[in-house]
Amino acid sequence: MLALVRGPVLAVVGLPLSILLFVLSLVSIALLPIGVGVISTPPTQLAVRWYANQRRRLVREWGGFEVPEPYQPWPRELRSGVVGQVERCVLLLKDPATWRDMAWLSADMTAGFVTALLPPLLPVNHQLTKAMLEPTREMLLAQRVEQLYETRHDAVDTSAAELRRIERDLHDGAQARLVAMGMSLGTIEALVERDPARAKQMIAQARENSAEALNELRDLVRGIHPPVLAERGLPDALRALALRMPVPVEEDIELPGRFDEPVESAVYFAVSELLTNAAKHAEAGKVWLDVLYAPAAGGGGSVIRVTVTDDGKGGASLEGGSGLGGVQRRLAQFDGALALSSPRGGPTMITLEVPAEPVTG
Repeated sequence: MLALVRGPVLAVVGLPLSILLFVLSLVSIALLPIGVGVISTPPTQLAVRWYANQRRRLVREWGGFEVPEPYQPWPRELRSGVVGQVERCVLLLKDPATWRDMAWLSADMTAGFVTALLPPLLPVNHQLTKAMLEPTREMLLAQRVEQLYETRHDAVDTSAAELRRIERDLHDGAQARLVAMGMSLGTIEALVERDPARAKQMIAQARENSAEALNELRDLVRGIHPPVLAERGLPDALRALALRMPVPVEEDIELPGRFDEPVESAVYFAVSELLTNAAKHAEAGKVWLDVLYAPAAGGGGSVIRVTVTDDGKGGASLEGGSGLGGVQRRLAQFDGALALSSPRGGPTMITLEVPAEPVTG
């Protein structure tokens, strides 16, 4: 019965849209030599991609088939708005998926229209759309290469930023205290015979400075790799982290032993960022932390899955230079992913997954 309704609706709505977008695309490309197409092609092709994505969604909802997007990722410069109109147009036209979309539009307004009109042939329309809109093996490989390039770039940026932070903390903290302590010791050496009382006072101050420098060095080391994480593993480290939060954190952590150190460190600092955000920015009264080891959603291995939920004001975003965006980029270095649900008014739920295997022996 559903096919009797879906088919005609798809045909009536899809035919004019497919014809319109196909004609606009041809005209825009034809106008490229005189420069007009440079302006009209990007918005036209983005409209085609939007329409193709809607049809991918229908294939998923009506036919149960997943049709991933085949488009090449936008370069970092384009996402930040630095790239001009000409470069944007060239990037779109160099993407093989653009031309597959064009071929699909021509097929959709002919064979697709006929199969949509005839209810028994509607499944053929889901299969045709899937075959023409899903990425080829070459596209998937290109996407993976681009993703690896991006994650390597992010890893280099993160490492450089971490080194700068360590240098700044050492320069402004422990190093400054140690230099001051060295100068004090020189003064004490000169005063020890002339003014023993003053020398004794300065020795006490130098002892206090050395203790503070030691604490700052410990804090610095803890920021690089927390001792509790190295000594007791990820579950205990996350529990200790939850206890230090200024808001109540209800935790449920089930992990089978130890994992590779880089993975444990990535998960630890990601959770630290999420809990800190909930406490500082979400105005949350309570936070729930759930951590488990589970099969990956798409099969093929297992993941550490972390869910952080808070009852705060919501409105969190991955856009711009947000801390959550930084967490997402750092997790991508381990093929990890982050999903966010944060409507205005709350609650906020953030789920992250990192592929991992327990360390044996």
